[in-house]
Amino acid sequence: MQRKTAVVLTILLPLQIQGLQILKKFPSFVEKYYSLGFYPVLSKISRYLFGWIPFSVGDVFYILITILALRWIYRNFRRLRFEPIRFFLDIIASISVVYFVFHLFWGFNYYRLPLHQSLQIQSEYTYEQLLETTKKFISKSNEMHRELGYADSVKIDLPYSQPEMFEKSLNGYNNLEKEFPQLAYAPKSIKNSGWSLGLTYMGYSGYINPFTGEAQVNNLIKTYKFPVVSCHEEAHQIGYAAENEANFIATLATINNDDAYIQYAGYIFTLRYLINEVARADEPTYHELLKTINPGILESYKEMRDFWDAYENPFETFSKNFWDIFLKANNQSRGILSYDYMVALVVNYFGDKTL
Repeated sequence: MQRKTAVVLTILLPLQIQGLQILKKFPSFVEKYYSLGFYPVLSKISRYLFGWIPFSVGDVFYILITILALRWIYRNFRRLRFEPIRFFLDIIASISVVYFVFHLFWGFNYYRLPLHQSLQIQSEYTYEQLLETTKKFISKSNEMHRELGYADSVKIDLPYSQPEMFEKSLNGYNNLEKEFPQLAYAPKSIKNSGWSLGLTYMGYSGYINPFTGEAQVNNLIKTYKFPVVSCHEEAHQIGYAAENEANFIATLATINNDDAYIQYAGYIFTLRYLINEVARADEPTYHELLKTINPGILESYKEMRDFWDAYENPFETFSKNFWDIFLKANNQSRGILSYDYMVALVVNYFGDKTL
């Protein structure tokens, strides 16, 4: 019986993969019945179950699974010599189960409608629109920097603890919900990661555990990016799997926050994406625009670069390459480069708005 089960589960793995290739052609179906139907219910249950626990249940789950997997390999390694087919059948059957649970609990969100369609935003823009939006964000970021009471040359540090920033992130989503009800976020289930040092060496600011619905933020990040990363991971929790879309939702959630410091963090985070896109299109204009940004804002960017540079290592390249492959395997055709899609969303959403 056990052998038959392993055979069936093994056969189901390629069938699952093929099924996803078909499903990716029906994003409206995924959006309606999974991302806005089944998933929000499952996600809320997960966050109610695990959100109140001060540590990551998902991390404990990963540790236990790793221990059990190593124990199984140790106890069954001799089977590799005498019954290799059954040995590999058992492994592939286990992968098949994990693959199914991953998609059921969260992964199907990779196949939902693109965010510009669900929010009814254009996805194309001209260089002139990019330039106009970038200048607006420069002006607003400089203005907020001064309104917070700091000289242009002074780097602003957010005057909140990390738990306070977690709490404040809810306000932005509450305000955002009035315009986009599908972006409602409750209850909260976001925590500092117990693996922050490892995350830093891999080059990551945070992650979501797809099996428990918990979001983790790298607690070594002490810069303006902490509230943005928090909102980014919360966007993943409400079903927006694509990194570029989670970045855009984080922009909206921080800029719509009632707290001026959180707003400021959102504006300069988004400005960095815009100015970098200008650099790719027109480097001389990029250098001219840099001169118009408050030195204190540029110092915040430098602080973030210095932070990551201090932990640069060969494993980070391997980790990023793995993540790029993972994204491409999950309906993100441009992999890590697809992050640039956020600029299109920003330009088209904010292009005709007064900041």
